[in-house]
Amino acid sequence: MTQNAIDEGAAAIRARLGDAFPKTAIILGSGIGKFADRLTDAKSISYADIPGFSASTVLGHAGRLMTGKIGALPLAIMAGRIHIYEGHPAQAIALPIRILRKLGVERLILTNASGGLTPEMVAGTLMIVEDHINFTSMNPLIGPNDDSVGPRFPDMTDAYDLRLRALMAEAAAAEGIAVRSGIYLWCLGPNFETPAEIRLFGRLGAHAVGMSTVPECLVARHCGMTVAALSLVTNLAAGIAQHPLTHEETLAEAAKAYEKVERLLLAFFARLEA
Repeated sequence: MTQNAIDEGAAAIRARLGDAFPKTAIILGSGIGKFADRLTDAKSISYADIPGFSASTVLGHAGRLMTGKIGALPLAIMAGRIHIYEGHPAQAIALPIRILRKLGVERLILTNASGGLTPEMVAGTLMIVEDHINFTSMNPLIGPNDDSVGPRFPDMTDAYDLRLRALMAEAAAAEGIAVRSGIYLWCLGPNFETPAEIRLFGRLGAHAVGMSTVPECLVARHCGMTVAALSLVTNLAAGIAQHPLTHEETLAEAAKAYEKVERLLLAFFARLEA
C-alpha cells in the first residue's frame, strides 16, 4: 500500500463530498445501517467510486460513504464494511481507514453484531467493547510499514479509548438503556463457530464473538485515531443457543433492538465536540 493510493482515494472523496470533512466517523455493522437515515445535510458517494474502497457482498451493508450532521456534530458514516471472509486481503480493510485519516478523521466509532458467549448475553444486549482478542492469523498491519502513517510496532494498551467508552456509558444511562462492558473476540468466519470453540472463547475471557471490528481498530490505532466500539448481541453463540444460527436471525434480532441502538448513538454523539 502506497501513499499515492491513500491520496487518490482521498481526492476522489473530496471531489464528491467537499474539502471540509468531519473529525468523527462511524462504521455501521449488520442490522445498524438504518442509522444513516438520521444524517442531515447528507452527501454520499458509493464505495465503487472511491479508489481503494471495496464493495461489501453481505446483506445489510449498503456500501456508501456519507457525510452530514447528527444534531450539531459533523459525522462521516461508512454504511457497510467489508470482511476478510468475503475474500478480501487484510490490507483491503486498511486502506479505507487510512483514507479517512488522510481526510482528517480523528475518532472512529465501530459497531457490529455479535454472538453472546454467556447465558446473560442474550439477543438485544448492548456491549461497549473494552478490549479485544484477535483469534485469527490475520492482521492488516502485516507488510512494509510506512512510518509517515504510523509506527512499525503500535501499542494496543488502550485500543478502545477510555474517555469515549465513558461517554458511551453516560449516554446509555441518560437514555435508560442497559449496557454491558466486555471483551470482543474476532474470528474470520464466514461459518459460525462450533460449540467447542465457543466454550474455549469463554475460558479465554471473551464476552462476545464476531467477524469484524478488530482489523479496523488495529488500523485506526496505528494511524493515530481514537476508537470506541459498540457491539449488539443478536444471538447466543453455538452450544449456548438451542437452535442453529443464521444470518437472517442476526438481521431480525438487530432490527428488534435497533431503536435503543439509535437512541444510544444519538445521545453519545451529542456529547462529542465537533
